[in-house]
Amino acid sequence: MDPVILVLNSGSSSIKFTLYSGDTVQLKGQISGLGAQPHISLASRVSDTRVDRQLSADEGRSHGASLAALLPVLEQELGGRSVDAVGHRVVHGGVTHTEPVRLTAEILEDLKALEPLAPLHQPHNLAGITAAREAFPEAMQVACFDTAFHRSHPWVNDTFALPRPLYDEGVRRYGFHGLSYEYICSYLKQAHPELYKGRLVVAHLGNGASMCAIREGQSIGSTMGFTALDGLPMGTRCGQLDPGVVLYLLTTKGMSPDAVSDLLYKQSGLKGLSGISQDMRTLTQSDDPKAAEAIDYFVFRIRRELGGMAAVLSGLDTVVFTGGIGENAVLVREKVCAGQEWLGLEIDPVRNEAGAEMISTDTSSINVLVIPTDEEAMIRRHTERLLGSAAAGA
Repeated sequence: MDPVILVLNSGSSSIKFTLYSGDTVQLKGQISGLGAQPHISLASRVSDTRVDRQLSADEGRSHGASLAALLPVLEQELGGRSVDAVGHRVVHGGVTHTEPVRLTAEILEDLKALEPLAPLHQPHNLAGITAAREAFPEAMQVACFDTAFHRSHPWVNDTFALPRPLYDEGVRRYGFHGLSYEYICSYLKQAHPELYKGRLVVAHLGNGASMCAIREGQSIGSTMGFTALDGLPMGTRCGQLDPGVVLYLLTTKGMSPDAVSDLLYKQSGLKGLSGISQDMRTLTQSDDPKAAEAIDYFVFRIRRELGGMAAVLSGLDTVVFTGGIGENAVLVREKVCAGQEWLGLEIDPVRNEAGAEMISTDTSSINVLVIPTDEEAMIRRHTERLLGSAAAGA
């Protein structure tokens, strides 16, 4: 019988969940507004189950309470079957965790020590794990890391020009969004094997945004570094920043480290530049010139990084847009690709507008694709593999 696997992506105020029976999505949804106005929404792909309701304040007070509110729906959907394993997205695996692992108390302690490197994500990822261990005590718990995909980086893209002891203790470029990049590579390997083998740049553009240079499924370079702040501007994160700005904020402006952290992680990016919103849909519909400027800066950084990635790869064969913005923002794709004929890249405006998978022209020497990512599917695959390995070794 196919294993039942629950995939969880736990954030600060939400839990996204997908229930699988084998590789079939049985149920999908999210609990949002944790600690404020909690709300659960889900839809079954198998039964007629639909849920869309507010939770009580007590049900939404924590990740554990919210998962407890979800349990009756899962039990009804499973019809007496139990959850065999729970797969978790964990943003940071550090130097040690280079592949998915079965969670133990010791590993949880290791991951907790990495919270300062991903303060927006790691504590909440771990809160979801704690809640799932309580809700599903008999199920295998598996952590899948966003950093693991990038551990194939060459040393020159793994280090900073700092004293060597800092690198040895873990101050290095980790890269993130690895589960998304891994999924895109797995899709290309199956659907477009000739593109998979070439020189590939994937742009994962969303509230979090990064780009990755890939050769035959191996990460060669990433725009993100020590933390998920670096590289492209994002919804509320600044992206690339002269470190002297941080020193200026601390010394001349007298800001505390916590205040600087809040500024860089939560008040910057598209939100800070526009003064309107972090949502690209809102910005593209606005006639405020600051919204247009925020979009232009976002596009400028993508174009700049694309040129750098092409240099890292010694050429470029394929570009893939993915993530919420990459998959849906026609204007952003258009602006990124405009005037890139010198590079051999040209998109078809009709294909781009229609959201076709291949949006490059027939004469473009660089293939440009739009591929929806599926990090949950990647987590399920890793979790099922570890579940099978455990059963084989029993």
